[in-house]
Amino acid sequence: MEKSNSKIHRILSSDIFSHLMSIKYLPRWLVLFIDIVICTLSCVLARNLSAKFLEVTSDSLFFNSFLICLLTIIVGQSIFFWIFHTYSGVLRYSNFVDAAKLLLAICANMIFLTLVDRILRDSIGEYLISAPSILFYGVISFLLLFIERLLVKTCFDYIIQNSGRLTPVMIYGTQSAAIGIAKMIRSSQELNYKLIGFIDDGNVNGMDITGVQVYNMKKEADVKYILRKTKAVIISPLKMKEINPNKDLDIFINNQITIMTSQPMNIWGGNMPSAKQIKTVQIEDLLGRKQIKITTDNIAASIKDKVVLVSGAAGSIGSEIVRQVVSYKPHTIILVDQAETPMHELELDMKAEYKDMQFIVFLGDVRNQKRMEQAMATYRPDIIYHAAAYKHVPMMENNPAESIHVNVKGTKILADLAVKYRVKRFVMISTDKAVNPTNVMGASKRIAEIYVQSLFKKLQKKNPDTTKFITTRFGNVLGSNGSVIPFFKKQISRGGPVTVTHPDIIRFFMTIPEACTLVLEAGAMGNGGEIYIFDMGEAIKIVDLAKKMIRLEGLTPHVDIDIEFTGLRPGEKLYEELLNNKEITHETHNPKIMIASVQEYDYDEISDEINELIELSISCKDYSAVSQMKKIIPEFKSRNSTFERLDKE
Repeated sequence: MEKSNSKIHRILSSDIFSHLMSIKYLPRWLVLFIDIVICTLSCVLARNLSAKFLEVTSDSLFFNSFLICLLTIIVGQSIFFWIFHTYSGVLRYSNFVDAAKLLLAICANMIFLTLVDRILRDSIGEYLISAPSILFYGVISFLLLFIERLLVKTCFDYIIQNSGRLTPVMIYGTQSAAIGIAKMIRSSQELNYKLIGFIDDGNVNGMDITGVQVYNMKKEADVKYILRKTKAVIISPLKMKEINPNKDLDIFINNQITIMTSQPMNIWGGNMPSAKQIKTVQIEDLLGRKQIKITTDNIAASIKDKVVLVSGAAGSIGSEIVRQVVSYKPHTIILVDQAETPMHELELDMKAEYKDMQFIVFLGDVRNQKRMEQAMATYRPDIIYHAAAYKHVPMMENNPAESIHVNVKGTKILADLAVKYRVKRFVMISTDKAVNPTNVMGASKRIAEIYVQSLFKKLQKKNPDTTKFITTRFGNVLGSNGSVIPFFKKQISRGGPVTVTHPDIIRFFMTIPEACTLVLEAGAMGNGGEIYIFDMGEAIKIVDLAKKMIRLEGLTPHVDIDIEFTGLRPGEKLYEELLNNKEITHETHNPKIMIASVQEYDYDEISDEINELIELSISCKDYSAVSQMKKIIPEFKSRNSTFERLDKE
């Protein structure tokens, strides 16, 4: 019987909910009509209360006829309702502002009635309504109108909260940001959430905040309750900074509980957070990396009022460099890339966001020496951030000539032009795959490193004020074009399977903004010839990354989405390195950023070998070109590649 009644209740609640949601708001004329009816009732009550408490007859309190008095009150009140728009709001979303409007409208009518009464007294010696009656009317009408709106709001909220249509959520955190999110949830017209509690790992458990209980993540009973009752957890931005999301949020991910967060408090602009600021946590937020802290004074001093050229500006790294450089107020930014559509989109974004900044869009290929010289001769950059590169390992393994053209020849062209046109700083972006390379792409980047470093060493001997060539190395970048995370997201959205090359493969990860900040810091602090590396944190197992991404979508690995192992791709290795075995590091002022001491090469010797390499690639002699790469870099040992036979020879 109870189950039957419960079922009927759910059906009725569902029907009521659907009906209520279909009624967006009552017509304004109907709200006004209800308010006038309430005011009429208030007038009658005021008449009776005045008569009772003042112990006089009601006739002596009103001029001539009560009907005339009532008509005057209602007409005046209707006018002030119209002036203050008390009926234009949606009753179920009434708030303090609506109450204030009501109070103003009623007080204005009370003043109006008092003035009318005074005029009648002075002109004909009669009065319309006594002062006590006006006071009683004002108090009663405001209370009834306020209660009307409160009842509508309370009833609607009760039906909604108990309809089963709202998602039960808890907020992780108990500080001001968390309370702001809680208030937003309760007042939002956009979010279908029901706040059922706060989560904390401190000593505030058992307490109430804004009428809901705080649960402790360190208590087993509380954890069981949280996992049983909630469908989503919203993490306040302050809490997200305090915890290790890679570990502290796993319990929710593994139990198919949606994790959300809001933007940092400084974006709120002093206001309450809005529904648009609540977003589902992305895998990038959960990798547990502590961002490297950078002192921006050096960067600002090196960039302000300078002409900056960014190659590969339309790429994920290049475009972020552009966005960060803008904040340091350079004189001009030259965007160099051959990708027409991404360049057009970047130009539109930049000009829309930074109207006072001068952007030069220069469509060109770094392999085209004449085109690059035109850019250098025309704009005379002070700083170059060289991000243009081919970086996809398997693709470059199958197209080694193109890898050499862009990564080696393109770098050489820009580096030589930087010297010719007296560029102050040239910052090259390299990769961890340049260390003990096992593929053509990594080898090509290592050769580019060797060229710019040896060029600087030679020039410095003759001229200490020559262009300072600086190199940065880092690992995989979260969300960059072609990275594993967007690839996995597409596979999951298609229903799987998610493909991982090997169960033991691991990678280091960093965010795009962090990587680009490092590039800017290196460009500012470098004296020339350095290769900067930094602490990448803990390596992440790719299969674990895939499982976590699947769970973030509320799915179960190997049940809802399969994971398949496809085998290592050409040139791919299980473990990435940041330093060659023979290399050591030196500390900088930032404990997370280090300088690698690498093997140095004589420019005159290496330049001839690199020129020969470029000529072989121009002739599309792949095996000869790769053989030349191995001659330049003896530690280059191909893996899972057709070029392995060159190592045996």
